[in-house]
Amino acid sequence: MSDPSIGETIRSFSVWVLPVLFAIPLHEAAHGFAAWKLGDDTAYQQGRISLNPLRHIDPFGTILLPLLLLLPQLLYGRGAFVFGYAKPVPVNFGRLRHPRRDTILVAAAGPTMNIALAVISAGLVHVVEYLPTVASDWTIKTLARSILLNLILAVFNMIPIPPLDGGRVAVGLLPRPLGYRLAKLEPRGMLILLILLIGLPVLGQTIGVDLNILPRLLEPPIDFLFNAIVGLVGLSNDAVQNLQDALG
Repeated sequence: MSDPSIGETIRSFSVWVLPVLFAIPLHEAAHGFAAWKLGDDTAYQQGRISLNPLRHIDPFGTILLPLLLLLPQLLYGRGAFVFGYAKPVPVNFGRLRHPRRDTILVAAAGPTMNIALAVISAGLVHVVEYLPTVASDWTIKTLARSILLNLILAVFNMIPIPPLDGGRVAVGLLPRPLGYRLAKLEPRGMLILLILLIGLPVLGQTIGVDLNILPRLLEPPIDFLFNAIVGLVGLSNDAVQNLQDALG
């Protein structure tokens, strides 16, 4: 006889598969598409402007890292901050027609794609009521996670720390001297993010203080975008409650 807990773990994992396979790779594809339209065809020549997620998957960043972050939720029912990344799309910023302006547009394209995917996912909630009960339960859970993951990626990537998209946007918007100083942080940007994502929470657990500040910083803009999107697509209060229930 199969262990029912294993079956539940598989079902819990399955509702994350499509959101991860589309949200993370298409974020990168959007960067490449924007760069192509603004004068740099590097990503186009390498076949990276594609809706096929397989062209963008990074084995660690797209599959293993999100899975590792999900394990506490799948095994113990605890909340998880889900994050990941795809293979970076190559962009030659020097080939852009207006490098300073177009760098901002290329960087913003990824988070914009994630917000668009969140809107599409929210719109698809309208069809859930027409599905059989078994299919509707899986679908609402998948759509809820698609909305959540895409909003997390959009907001997280707009943190103004290079090499995140928000860092590149900030470099382009700031006066040149300030933008130059911020750009010099890029070699240490990933270390800063790892400290925020992993280092501070682990330190907090060690000393008995809640130092997991990143989710608290991201929650207000994520909630704002969620409410704006469900209003935009015209979801009823019951549909919104179903999404929230699906997320637990």
